[in-house]
Parts: sequence; C-alpha cells; structure tokens
Amino acid sequence: MKINMILSCMLLWLVSACTSQEVVEITVSPEVTNAGYIGNGAEWDPYDEAEAWGASISDKDWETLCKRLDFMKPQYIRCMINSPYRYYDSETGTYDKTRNIASISRLLRYCTERGITVMYGEYNPPTWDMKQDQKWVDMSVDYLNYLVNDLGFSCIKYFVIFNEPDGNWASTNGDYEMWKQMLFRFHRKMKEYPGLTEKVMLAGPDVVADYKNEASAYDAEGWVKQTALDADSIIGLYDVHAYPGQNEVRTGQYPEILSRYKRHVPEGKKIVLGEAGYKYWRDADSLLMAEYNRRVEGHPFTKGSDCNMLCYDYFYGLDMPLLAMEVMNGGYSGMAVWMLDDAMHSSGDSGKTEDVKIWGMWNILGEEVFNKPDEEQIRPWFYTWSLMCRYFPAGTDILHTAVASEDKDVYVVAGTYQGKLTVAMVNVGEKDKSVQLTLPRPMENASLYKYEENLQPKDADGFPVPQETGFHLKGTYKTTLKAQTFQLLTDIQ
Repeated sequence: MKINMILSCMLLWLVSACTSQEVVEITVSPEVTNAGYIGNGAEWDPYDEAEAWGASISDKDWETLCKRLDFMKPQYIRCMINSPYRYYDSETGTYDKTRNIASISRLLRYCTERGITVMYGEYNPPTWDMKQDQKWVDMSVDYLNYLVNDLGFSCIKYFVIFNEPDGNWASTNGDYEMWKQMLFRFHRKMKEYPGLTEKVMLAGPDVVADYKNEASAYDAEGWVKQTALDADSIIGLYDVHAYPGQNEVRTGQYPEILSRYKRHVPEGKKIVLGEAGYKYWRDADSLLMAEYNRRVEGHPFTKGSDCNMLCYDYFYGLDMPLLAMEVMNGGYSGMAVWMLDDAMHSSGDSGKTEDVKIWGMWNILGEEVFNKPDEEQIRPWFYTWSLMCRYFPAGTDILHTAVASEDKDVYVVAGTYQGKLTVAMVNVGEKDKSVQLTLPRPMENASLYKYEENLQPKDADGFPVPQETGFHLKGTYKTTLKAQTFQLLTDIQ
C-alpha cells in the first residue's frame, strides 16, 4: 500500500509538472485575411527645428540614421512639415520653395531610393488665419509639385492637408465642413500640375481615434464615415491616429475599436494608422501614469506635455508589436509609430528645447543639443519594431490565425511574402506558455528572434541578431513563449 501511495504521489507530481506550463495551440492557415499590406514604419519628420536648436543633422548623424533604418527597413513613413521652417518666411510673408530644402531632400531621397511609401503633408497652414486662404493652397501644392515632379521624390504617394483636423489643437478646430471644402480646393489645385494627381493622392481624414471635440459635429468615427460619403472620389487612402492605453490593448479590446473606423471604408480602399503610440491617462493605466509623472518632474529638456516617458522601458518593446498585430489582423494596411526620433519636435514646434517631445527610438541630437550622448543610443523597443517592419515587407498578405485555447495573453500575426512566411508572437501574461504552432507550409532555412528582458542578442551596432538560424520546419513548431516576451520566426532572408 505504501508503494502504491508513493507511486500515486509521483504520478500526481508528474501531471502537475507537465501542466504547470500552459499549452497554447496556434494554427496559421493559408487563408489570406488582409491582402497587400502597405507596411509598418514610423513618423520621420525632416528635423524642421534642428537649426533653431543650434545644430543641424551632421553627416555623421545622417550615416547613423541611415544605417539604423537600413536594418529596420521601414515600409511606410509619415513625413510632415511646418511650412515656416520650410517654404514660408514668416517675417516677410514670402514663398521660397528652395528654402531649407536640404534636410527634407535628404530624407525623401532616402525613401525614394529604397522604395518606401511616404505619406507627406503639413501640420497646419503657415499662420492659422491662412487656413482657408488660397495663397496657402497655391504655395502648398506648388511645393508638393516641386518635391515630386521637379526633384523626383516619387516616394510621396499620399498627401495630408491638415494634421488631426478634428482636434481642438488644430487650426480647423474640428470644423468638418471647412476641412472638406479645403480638401476639394487642394485637389483642384493639384490637378493644375501635369501628372501630379496620378502620382499623389489625398489621404484623410487623419483624425484621432477615441476622441470627440466639443466644437465638432462628429467624433472620429463620424469623420471617417462622412469622408467616405462626401469625398471618397478624391481620397486615395484613409487614415486615423491611435493612442490607446496599455490595458485596453493587452486585454484584447482593441480589435473592436479599430473596426469602428474600418467598417466605413469603401470596398477597394485601404486604411492605415497614420500615427500610433500609447498614452496612459485612462484609469486602468494609473500606475504607469504615476511613473510617467515622476520622470517628468524636473526633467532637463521636457515638461512632458506631449511625451511618452516610458518609451525607454523594456515593456514598450512588447506593446508596440502587439498593437501592430491587432492592426494587421484587423484589416488595416499599415502603421507608423509616433515617432522615430526625439530630435524632430518640441511641443508646439516652438523651436525651444525646454519641452521636447520624447517618444522616439533615440534622440540623434542628444549630444549636440541636449548634452546627453546616451540619448543617441538605441532604445529597447527598436528591437521588436525593426523586426515588425523588416519581416513584413510591403505586399505581404496577412494570414488567418486561430488560438485554440482562446488564451488572453498570447497574440500572434502571420504573413506570407513571395512564398516566404513570418510569424510573430507576444505573451503579455505573467506565466510562461508552451506554444504549439501549426504552419500552413514548411519553412526552409528559418531564423528565430527572441526579445526577452535578459535575452536580446545584438550585433556591434545594436541591431537584433537571431537566436537560431538555418533550421527547417515541416509544418509544426513548438516553443516556450516566456511571460512578457516576444518571438519572431521567419524564412525571409
């Protein structure tokens, strides 16, 4: 009897040990749910304020930027300008399309040479009282034509006339009818330039998800719906901005939110997240907000009025790809993270360094302007975001994925590109998970990347290197996806 009791206890212990790590079965089918993905990327604005800060981007810094971007391979860039730093001299009220052209030319040349899709536009008119002025329309479109037709920056595919026109911070202050009228005025002007509307289409409405301006007739969903009803004939790409909280994304609430805007997009048209990041003002994220506020207090170069002070943290490298997974699986066609580089903006684009927008993967002017060389180093979330850009190239077809256990902590996205397959997974739970992944086809010469707090293999430049390479999968893959970690499996070389 004692022997039987001992054997029973051993059996119970073995069963407990085998089941302590939860098993998550994931199936990737060959069914395409989202064809022709435009790609993931970033907001990369042309350092409008750098010279006002006392230091333009040096050749050495441009080399660093290009090297990092060459690894990252962004497929989609949103590039916005402030005209008083470019073509419009505020002191004289004159237009000069060649004014301060060097840095934006360098950026757009990079994107053109690498075939990156660019959504270009203007944050606001040169002065707010010019928001309906034909002079602005004429200058703005002539400058667009100069970039596209005269200088040959064919990367520009879409044009935004106002940033976040639904906002009370915008010159439009949520006036949909005025924005719509200006949209058609811009389009008419574009048609006056031979070939311009064949090369560049308008994007809009560029509104902020989960926001309603009291002065506006519509919330963000209403703006998308009305744009589709009133202006679809001239809209080439729909876009919204999204700044969710961590809790609502990690608890699986975001697909329904994304669907509110997607359902109004006419068949045959695409929608992207023109800007995307995280904000922590919601009650469920109160602890994160408290840490944010602690870091802002007494900070030498930001008051935190428009920042994410947590972009330095390991967990941000889980949250950004998680949001992208929801975007890709939700039928959207691209996502540009806000933003690439802290050196692009101060709050209100004042030209002052007292309140810089800290959101980026680095600050390329950390040493020159802020006396903080460490700020030029790559932050952790570049690790995962660069992989989400690099291994889901433009033209990727997003595949249907199913999690059999309906696990609430593990998220996955899969895509196929020219016969190659990429699968990305994240576990935002507190327990390790044993993943059994069923693939739609064999994978040859595959590579596995892992992002764990104590395991982030990198090369000398700080770029991700695979944990394993050169292995072959017949149709299944088993792995342990540790708590609070990310993995990416690909046979794209």
